[in-house]
Amino acid sequence: MALPLEGLLVIAVEQAAAAPYASSRLADAGARVIKIERAAGDFARGYDGAVMGDSTYFVWLNRGKESIVLDFTQPQDLALLRTLILQADVLIQNLGPGAAERAGFGWKEMRAANPRLITCDITGYGESGPYADMRAYDLLVQAESGIASVTGTPEAPGRVGISACDIGTGMYAHAAILEALLQRERTGEGSALHVSLFDAMADWMTVPLLHYDYAGTVWPRVGLGHPTIAPYGAFTCQGGQSLLIGVQNDGEWRRFACDVLLKPEWVDDARYRSNRDRVQHSEELKTAIETVLGSVDLAELRRRLTLAKIAFASVNGVKELSAHPHLRRSEVRTAHGVASIVAPPAQVRGEPRRLGDVPAIGAHTQAIRAEFAGAGKQG
Repeated sequence: MALPLEGLLVIAVEQAAAAPYASSRLADAGARVIKIERAAGDFARGYDGAVMGDSTYFVWLNRGKESIVLDFTQPQDLALLRTLILQADVLIQNLGPGAAERAGFGWKEMRAANPRLITCDITGYGESGPYADMRAYDLLVQAESGIASVTGTPEAPGRVGISACDIGTGMYAHAAILEALLQRERTGEGSALHVSLFDAMADWMTVPLLHYDYAGTVWPRVGLGHPTIAPYGAFTCQGGQSLLIGVQNDGEWRRFACDVLLKPEWVDDARYRSNRDRVQHSEELKTAIETVLGSVDLAELRRRLTLAKIAFASVNGVKELSAHPHLRRSEVRTAHGVASIVAPPAQVRGEPRRLGDVPAIGAHTQAIRAEFAGAGKQG
């Protein structure tokens, strides 16, 4: 069965993580993605060499693409790049603000020449405003957007332990491109899209921002807890073992108090009656819960939580994730062997998909130059 984006051509002038995330998902869905690299390659290739010599980031975010090395500061290579774009359905680029325009393939010029083209520019802070020219990397935007201020422990802010800004921005870009493709089916016209890392993280920060704007409250950092729901966090039971427990509403609180803690008198205790009450007395409540759980071993606690239909989770590390019985994996071929990576989250029932290969630097340069040589004279 044909994949949903088969027949579409995507040109990706990209590096690092945000743009490659978006284009890799288009490739997973069948689009032909031609990745434009400099002679040294996407600098994400050099982040590490953990996957048989290849970078973890590059293997994850560049499966299913073709790699061509172009120096678009040279007229011949710029002409070829413009030719590729003029025949493309989508152009993704995450060079610095204005860099594509200065190089000769900015969105205005390319869309004027190819009105069906969908362009997606990804930047750190947008194309205008006081921060437009600032360099932006994931951790920097985590700090600037306030994400780090609500992450960590009461003692200090913390980095979200993965590239949250890049991943979130790549997801927004991917969604916007799919919307633009649907719109083009109706109108015949492409779109000019723009997504910034800061805007993506500001959207993620909406709830704490509204708390501040309308209630004047600043979310505390609570580690493995929750600032507005209680009890919700990691609790220690017998033997010093921990389990993360989440009670989302007053009905769950009743079951938790009665069937897990065996403390039915807590249900109508004025300190714990509603979620607002429990949050107001969260430290006192946590101490009381752990006093009860101190005589309950982990297996018994899991049994009670399961019977009471209360959500819980182990506080796992990467080692535990690697061996997790629920983890789905897919294989991708690289220049150095076959790598086992996390399977794409979205599943199409009855239509298993194979992930494309991870290209070596410039692996398709000769073939692409030959394929587009004749058309290049028109670029």
